[in-house]
Amino acid sequence: MWHLPVSSTHPLYKQVIDLIEQAIVNGQLSPGEQLPSERKMSVLLQVNRSTIIHALNELTDRGVIIRKIGSGSFVNPDKWGLQTHPLMNWQPLKSAYTQFPKDDYVLQVQHLRKECIEQQKSIQDMATGDLSPNLLPDLNLTNLPIKDLLSLEQDDETAQLGLYSFRQAVQNHMHKRLGLKVDLSEILITTGTQQALFLISQTLLKPGDRIGVEAPSSFYRLPIFQAAGLRICALPMDENGVTLQGLKALVQKHPIKMVFLNPLFQNPTGSCMDQKRKQQILEYCHHYQIPLIEDDACSMLSFSSNVNITPIKAFDTHQQVIYMGSLSKYMGKNIRAGWVIAPKSIIAQLAHIRQQIDGGLSVLPQLLAEHYLRHQQDQHCSHLQQQLALKAKLLCEWLQTNHHNDLSFTPPQGGLYCYAKFHEDKLKKIPKILQSWLTQKITIAKGEEFGGKAGEIRFNFSQF
Repeated sequence: MWHLPVSSTHPLYKQVIDLIEQAIVNGQLSPGEQLPSERKMSVLLQVNRSTIIHALNELTDRGVIIRKIGSGSFVNPDKWGLQTHPLMNWQPLKSAYTQFPKDDYVLQVQHLRKECIEQQKSIQDMATGDLSPNLLPDLNLTNLPIKDLLSLEQDDETAQLGLYSFRQAVQNHMHKRLGLKVDLSEILITTGTQQALFLISQTLLKPGDRIGVEAPSSFYRLPIFQAAGLRICALPMDENGVTLQGLKALVQKHPIKMVFLNPLFQNPTGSCMDQKRKQQILEYCHHYQIPLIEDDACSMLSFSSNVNITPIKAFDTHQQVIYMGSLSKYMGKNIRAGWVIAPKSIIAQLAHIRQQIDGGLSVLPQLLAEHYLRHQQDQHCSHLQQQLALKAKLLCEWLQTNHHNDLSFTPPQGGLYCYAKFHEDKLKKIPKILQSWLTQKITIAKGEEFGGKAGEIRFNFSQF
């Protein structure tokens, strides 16, 4: 983690501050953990020692770290993972929702997107996490009159749990596609994964609780956990997802309240956890009574029948897993329809909190999603699998032809993402390569955005 961004224009001491704070938020630095000495840190980051002292002094003044004479600098155990900026400082306000600084490359990507829209130019926007618009289904709008739609929204059960017919469609989908039998009382319709995470964090966790999150992970891009005052602990991964050894080490070090996993075609790495590891992790979490939250965003996008897409929830015999499903990677992000599968008592709590906050759900997205599950998904997913497999192959060939000396990657088995790592001796070339791609109107997402390391990048090959 001890690498400063090579393209940043911020003062060096500010870059050091941002690096340490981001490591705390990501869980790379644990509560009470000692930082390297000033001298060692200056060597690691290749900056003057006075720059390190300036940064540590400011972090100490804000209470982010504690400096002990003769011992060194430590992450403040009472503030780790919580908000690191005082909320009363409104000029400018740096809240949990703005704490991730945008580097120059991200700003350039945003400018390029805007320029391409205004000038009606094409762009290979592989920095986005969404399915390419060219691959979205043709959605069939409902023929129900507006009066009937409004009457559906006034139904109490629909307002609390979601449209009955959509929950039935989800129930059938889970049984048919994933082999999971679920009672309707165990299904809560949401507006997507973010709402599900918000409800879970507000209902089942409290400020100061520590949660285990994959590193890298798309969860790091969401401000929900920080806004709820949760402490994020990084779960190490290999090419097959979170490791059992890493989970054990984390649980032995910290009192983990929940573990959040995206085991199938993970974002951003694209990794897919095998069945044995799913069962081992579930068994370990059950032994220590740690609830497991499973995010299933694109398990139906496998390129081969040899890949096991069975969710962890399918092995859950002790009501240990809360499963989150969504259709945004299939239908597009604007169709806000997802679901949570959990024990009936948990569903009731989540529904109650949701009603206290926003009162209910719109029926139209649920009807569109229901129609997709019942009538369009089989054919559309088959089309997606073929097209995405081709795009992934073309991306891999392009990388191998043009950058085989610069980076390494594992060919995707499904999903939307390919994760690559620049070789250590090529890190200084990254700004030049990224600028070259921008000139070609090609964008990527940096691994640091997901809590990854410098030199790691993510391609969304659906956009290739």
